[in-house]
Amino acid sequence: MTISATTETIPLKTDTDGVVRVGGTQVTLDTIIEAFTEGATAEEIAQQYPSLALADIYYVIGYYLRHQAEVLAYLKARQAQAEEVKHRNGARFDPSGVRDRLLQRLVN
Repeated sequence: MTISATTETIPLKTDTDGVVRVGGTQVTLDTIIEAFTEGATAEEIAQQYPSLALADIYYVIGYYLRHQAEVLAYLKARQAQAEEVKHRNGARFDPSGVRDRLLQRLVN
């Protein structure tokens, strides 16, 4: 048996919003890395996200392990962006009294 070395592409694509997604799915890089760093195996991640191919999950984990600084910087930027959006939304929509207003709608 002869094994030939091939070059394969890591299944990561950046969408128009700058979000990195895995294997042509809607699953984000953030999701895979968070699950992995919390102790999930590739197989457990595949069970949780059946739209992902197991091989793609292994590729992404391998990429993360080889490029941790770059991936962590991306994740940190995404977290900062999420906090900014949360802050902006909080300023636009006053969350106080939401529960009471929703309950009032049920009564009426």
